[in-house]
Amino acid sequence: MPPTEIEQLKVQLAQRDRVIAERDHVIAQHQSTITALTKQRDEFHLEKLRLEVRLARLLKQVYGPRADRVGDAAQMLLDFARQLEAQPVAPEDLPPAEEADARVEDPGARPHSRRLRTRGRRDIGSLDHLPLIEKTYELTGELCRCPGCRDLREQIGTEVSYTIEHIPASFVRIRHIQCKYACRTCEQAGFNPNIERAAKAGASPIDKGMVGPGLLAHVATSKYADYLPLHRLEAIFAREGFELDRSTLCLWMADAARIVKPLYDRMAQRVKQSHVLATDDTEMPLLAPGKTRPARMWIYRGDDANPYNVFDFTESRRRDGPAQFLKDFRGTLLADAYGGYNGVVLNQELPRAGCWAHARRKFVEAEPAAREDARAILAPVNRLFKIETQLKDLDPDERQRRRQAEARPIVETLHTRLLQLKDSLLPKHPLALAIGYSLNQWKELTLFLTDGAVPIHNNLAEQEMKRIALLRKNALFVATPRGGETAAILSSLTSTCRRHAVNPQLYLTQLLANLPDSPSTRIDDWLPDRWKKHSPLCQK
Repeated sequence: MPPTEIEQLKVQLAQRDRVIAERDHVIAQHQSTITALTKQRDEFHLEKLRLEVRLARLLKQVYGPRADRVGDAAQMLLDFARQLEAQPVAPEDLPPAEEADARVEDPGARPHSRRLRTRGRRDIGSLDHLPLIEKTYELTGELCRCPGCRDLREQIGTEVSYTIEHIPASFVRIRHIQCKYACRTCEQAGFNPNIERAAKAGASPIDKGMVGPGLLAHVATSKYADYLPLHRLEAIFAREGFELDRSTLCLWMADAARIVKPLYDRMAQRVKQSHVLATDDTEMPLLAPGKTRPARMWIYRGDDANPYNVFDFTESRRRDGPAQFLKDFRGTLLADAYGGYNGVVLNQELPRAGCWAHARRKFVEAEPAAREDARAILAPVNRLFKIETQLKDLDPDERQRRRQAEARPIVETLHTRLLQLKDSLLPKHPLALAIGYSLNQWKELTLFLTDGAVPIHNNLAEQEMKRIALLRKNALFVATPRGGETAAILSSLTSTCRRHAVNPQLYLTQLLANLPDSPSTRIDDWLPDRWKKHSPLCQK
């Protein structure tokens, strides 16, 4: 081949290499652009899913039910009813003729619509425990005469009916006159006259105070059981003719908390003896210069052997709060995934149980972003809750045996399903985040399978936090750390009274009147469950 042609081929090869390089460069640019656009598309998609989940959560808070449900149950029932009506009726499904005749209502009976009007009316016999005031109405004078012959009509019977009336509470003054006694003989002889003053009953539990135990219990019950803030009580009392300053009510509550503090300490001691201790926390704003700062209120709910609800107030959510309270605890801690419990669990080598209600809520919130996958996860979780409903009345050993036979296969299948879904989703996908929460807590979530005394959820402790939320909504904040401690002590008593169906007004009245004079060795007699069992005031 001549040299000229070789040179031309070299030039052509060089041109081809340049074209290939330029093409590769363009392809690389396009691939980079595609990668960037794909990443941007994924980010936009994730942001869209996050916004959908957030919108669904906000709409549920404003308009939806409080329960964590998915799907429209009412529409499902409506569709089922339509399908049922569309099915043909088989002759063998019809009842016998005599049974059908027996079901026909008596023509003289009241129609169903009239029975609906009486719905909600209670049998008066169920109100026999209320005091009874009897009033008799008679015809007198001209009203008793017959309009026909003008003779006096005779009574032939009575017609009895009832009304329920409310008599408002009132304030009374109790004047305590204590008689003094002295020995005149010893006094005339120049000796000590041995002056003695008669004991005063029903006096104020506060030293040199004017408030009686009943009024003190009423204020405590109104604020910490009925969630009435003190400024409303101040207005209510003024309307009844008893005017006093709100600061006085605050001092009364602080004094009441100081009086019952030994009982509160005993309840805390008993709670820490529980085999399973449930805990949760919520924000309780603390007044600070210019604004409030987020203090916390914690709940520690004992098991059935130590059935007390104890609240603890801390000025922050740092882990030293639960660490201080739980330093003597040696049982199983039932809590959410808050990292503040990690130090307590590790340092004290405590088993920690997780809450399936928390895990389930994550999937309910992620359901708008991945409807089919989320519902496929929620179905076995719901079966776990259904199994627990069937096992709630069993002893722990039998419950654990049934859990191993019925719940463990569901949990193992669910775990496999979660791992498969996690690998198929983007890391920041709402459903992937819900799956990550459950997998990170899997050891805690499955502890209930090996201990029949461990509940599957922490709902009972969370319900008490809703009570604190009501108190926070009405009172807005606590003014001082001492006020937070007062709220914790008195809320512990009223919450435990609610747990045992004890009237807090009656209980606190007796407690404040008698606890200061009771020996410390009998402090257990004033625990709400013990008091309910032995007090004659609670016996019907």
